[in-house]
Amino acid sequence: QDSSSPLMEQLNFFHDHTLLILTMITILVGYIMGMLMFNQFTNRFLLHGQTIEIIWTVLPAIILMFIAFPSLRLLYLMDEINTPSITLKSIGHQWYWSYEYSDFLNLEFDSYMVPTNELEMNGFRLLDVDNRIVLPMNNQIRILVTATDVLHSWTIPSLGVKVDATPGRLNQINFIINRPGLFFGQCSEICGANHSFMPIV
Repeated sequence: QDSSSPLMEQLNFFHDHTLLILTMITILVGYIMGMLMFNQFTNRFLLHGQTIEIIWTVLPAIILMFIAFPSLRLLYLMDEINTPSITLKSIGHQWYWSYEYSDFLNLEFDSYMVPTNELEMNGFRLLDVDNRIVLPMNNQIRILVTATDVLHSWTIPSLGVKVDATPGRLNQINFIINRPGLFFGQCSEICGANHSFMPIV
């Protein structure tokens, strides 16, 4: 999905960057294997080749660093918590989500999937809910995630957000929505019979 937050944009860039490196490695190794299959060269006096062995040990290590450093940078960026403008608490149940806007008094609601037989013509099957979350764009948003019964996972792919909802534990994540829109997600931790039927909008 297209990114709707700065972090997801960076994750997309990192994916493309890693894919380029993998493509280069695959082409190089494929070319060398092809050459080995088809050429007739032989060297009777070859006992060891320390120079080439040093090169083919050090080069992959350097290539791995080109993947590791951007990856670590993103990992730490995703854990960064800035001063949030609004906090939403999301609680996973079998098999629906309930939300509390803890900055306001008594603003809490349950969010169930709309059954297929009650769906509007322009609704999204298995993705629409009866009560959607409303969040401001271009603001730091903090989500606190927990569960009441089993493990769940609160996930919205286009925002680059995935947090485990663990009973007895409060996990938090931070993000910015940088364009208006409708963003869909689903529970991403197998949580029982109706795991597929607890979407997030």
